[in-house]
Amino acid sequence: QVQLVESGGGLVQAGGSLRLSCAASGRTFSTYAMGWFRQPPGKEREFVAAISRSGGMTYYADSVKGRFTISRDNAKNTVYLQMSSLKPEDTAVYYCNADTGATGRLILHPGDYWGQGTQVTVSS
Repeated sequence: QVQLVESGGGLVQAGGSLRLSCAASGRTFSTYAMGWFRQPPGKEREFVAAISRSGGMTYYADSVKGRFTISRDNAKNTVYLQMSSLKPEDTAVYYCNADTGATGRLILHPGDYWGQGTQVTVSS
């Protein structure tokens, strides 16, 4: 099992940047593909980005491609989401997810492990 705790959310103006962190417990972090999802107000949760176990492969939703960067530090058991050029439509609760399967599968079939979420609000 793995426990996930997100941090780094907050209020930012449009065009600004934030970096989210997701710290994982346990010594098996490097065996999980990791992803970020978000749930905008009144909408369903959606995929944002995913990263392979080694960090060598990444996937992004079209809506964030070129603006967001996912990365991981296996020595620190942490995955990051660097968000730049933020838009009001990026406002959401952001969740990290851990999956034991293939990284690509996580996009449509997230793993069983979720963090509690962190709020990101982008003002216009």
